[in-house]
Amino acid sequence: MPARVALSLKILLLFTTLGHSYRILGLFPHPAKSHVNVFYPLMKGLALKGHDVTFVSHYKFNDNISTLKEMQIVNPGADLVDAIDMSQLLGNRIQMYLNNVLLAYWAVNTCHDGLSSPVFQELLNSDESFDLVIMEFFNTDCYAPFAYKFKAHLIGLSSCTIMHWTHERFANIYNPSYIPITHMDYSDRLNFFERVENTVLGILHEILYNYILRYNDERIARMYFKEDFPSLTKIVHNASVFLVNTHFSLNLPKPLVPAVIDIGGIHINKVKKVPQDLEKWINESTHGVIYFSLGSMIKGHTFPDEKRSEFLKAFGRLPQRVLWKWENETMSGKPDNVMIQKWMPQLDILCHPNVKAFISHGGLLGTTEAVHCGVPVVVMPQYGDQFTNARALEANGGGVILHLSEATEEKIHDALRTILDPQFQKQAKELSARFRDRPLPPLETAIYWVEYVARHRGAHHMRTAAVDMPLYKYLLLDVIAFLLLVAGLVFALFFYVTRAVFRKLFTKRDKQKTN
Repeated sequence: MPARVALSLKILLLFTTLGHSYRILGLFPHPAKSHVNVFYPLMKGLALKGHDVTFVSHYKFNDNISTLKEMQIVNPGADLVDAIDMSQLLGNRIQMYLNNVLLAYWAVNTCHDGLSSPVFQELLNSDESFDLVIMEFFNTDCYAPFAYKFKAHLIGLSSCTIMHWTHERFANIYNPSYIPITHMDYSDRLNFFERVENTVLGILHEILYNYILRYNDERIARMYFKEDFPSLTKIVHNASVFLVNTHFSLNLPKPLVPAVIDIGGIHINKVKKVPQDLEKWINESTHGVIYFSLGSMIKGHTFPDEKRSEFLKAFGRLPQRVLWKWENETMSGKPDNVMIQKWMPQLDILCHPNVKAFISHGGLLGTTEAVHCGVPVVVMPQYGDQFTNARALEANGGGVILHLSEATEEKIHDALRTILDPQFQKQAKELSARFRDRPLPPLETAIYWVEYVARHRGAHHMRTAAVDMPLYKYLLLDVIAFLLLVAGLVFALFFYVTRAVFRKLFTKRDKQKTN
């Protein structure tokens, strides 16, 4: 009898799981690996919960999960691993201004290369059905019609701080007086000229996206989608929620509407033991270890020779050992306290108790990992959102900024001594405690809200009324005009009444004088 009861309970549990299983399509066509790495854990987590997940990207993870179908975009030319030559990076304001031009170039390529690939052609001709479509809101919306094609609810993701043009989709509050625009090196304490620049650039970014990028998106999408669809603007404005890879403790506090949800650190998994050779090297360092990595997109061997020499001379003066992620087999002039390897398990290294500092380019994934592990950072921002991340980290006491163009032996040494100071180490640990202190881990938070959208058929009750308001209503232009009219009428009435009274008084006085 007990065996029958147990079998019945298992069958009941199976049907309960199936009853709450959703079909989910994840579209990640941007070729940068970091943009995929940050959200693959979400797709994997949804699959492990029993949902039927289809994951489309340029990369294969091969986790052999029965409910996870990986579809790889066959386009090796779009791979952005080790793709950026440091000699081409200016590191100045002109480069910051031109970042969105680069995004626009990538957007056109991503749309054409992706939608023309066999994987997306298969999806375009598919009669499958999905409950949810999950995609990144970054530099293109040309994949948004898949949500319309499959009659699915759309969920937006962001691998970085919110791109300026995305705020309007959820009527999220953006105020340039204290919310820095992505790609610029501002904190939330802007001086007058920074506020001017922030405001002007915000307007220019809106024009670039809404009148150039979106036009290209619309044109390219209609080339590939067979059936007609509403405008891309209408589709993305109908998105249910927006999951953003940020957290107020690190990326500066700002107002968010209910449909915009922080999930910063979603990619961080359980820390594992580092490989034996690295473990030995780290443990034997009496004064601790400094970890140096410039991420997956920058070609390490393009590091300028003269700057590499300055770093090596600075490292030679330190009692700490240095682990440097270096893509070449050798490095000339390397002192004995420096170890190079082509690949290292970054999170596991950063969370090792004997790792005391991190030299980074300021990518959000690495920055988040450093904060999670409580390791202070010397940040050398190179492109994209790295300038924004660097300023936010500096403002929160988690690191110092060192521009590569200004990196000399003395400045490198001073920056490292600053973050190796016990007081700075304490600040980094406090920032880590704030970052970790949440009701739910970020991955569980993201999974909850994805399932919430599916359970509540799009969860459009989370969207504020402002999403559907015309601009004149949202900005209260009609109310302001009405109040100005009323104020004008009151002023006019007061003026004419006062003039009439004074005329009467003076006329009476003149008559008395005449008499």
